[in-house]
Amino acid sequence: MRTRATATVVAASGALALSALAVPAAQAADSVKGDTKITKVVVNGGKDIVVGTSTKRVTVTVTGTDPKGIKDAMAILWRGTEFEPGRLTGVIAPDDEAKCTKVDATTGTCKVVLSASPRELANGNAGRWKVMAGLLAKGSAENHVIKETYTTVSVKRAAKLTVNASPEPVKKGRTITVAGALTRANWDTKKYAGYTQQPVKLQFKKKGASAYSTVKTVKSDRKGNVKTTVKASVDGTFRYVFAGTSTTPAVTSTGDFVDVR
Repeated sequence: MRTRATATVVAASGALALSALAVPAAQAADSVKGDTKITKVVVNGGKDIVVGTSTKRVTVTVTGTDPKGIKDAMAILWRGTEFEPGRLTGVIAPDDEAKCTKVDATTGTCKVVLSASPRELANGNAGRWKVMAGLLAKGSAENHVIKETYTTVSVKRAAKLTVNASPEPVKKGRTITVAGALTRANWDTKKYAGYTQQPVKLQFKKKGASAYSTVKTVKSDRKGNVKTTVKASVDGTFRYVFAGTSTTPAVTSTGDFVDVR
């Protein structure tokens, strides 16, 4: 049984077994021995994990209790039907051992740092990932808890969005062309590329106003470019806004001010 195999590894290797990734040994459904309990797991401060073309370091905080206190922790992000060889499609593993802090006699909070590297990700990995979490109790080489899927988190491909309104300055009533580009990280090539056929909102904020309003929605073309025209009326700032998808985060361009004369 996979549960029995994991408990054996924890008992034999102690705290380090929960801090290292060894897929053949850690093939585990939920595994519990003793009264150790996980009470809370927070991944990346509760935010989606957004990875561009460089490594993203992610902190997972695991909090739990045991009558004798908490000694160590582990956290692994994974994708697949089961956490075992041949059924895993992605793994984001710990960089080092967890750092645990005593809250009181029975409670501890541990931080585990993982590295999400585009070199180890494929575009198809973007989306929901499962979070395995575990705790090891003090005063015992065996008492522990491991939850194969304690929670889930979104891992997304970073996006960029630009804007350029021209000409500027412009005479009132003349046409303003607002161009830009929506791109996102391609983990297969390790470069940014156009995000095509996506709805992008053009927004405008009149000079002196506190908020933007949506002018129209346009779609990015086959290269990720966005472009539209509007009539010049008053001084103000244009920007593009992309709402995001399940694999790509929302992104807003910087504003481009246009002086209308």
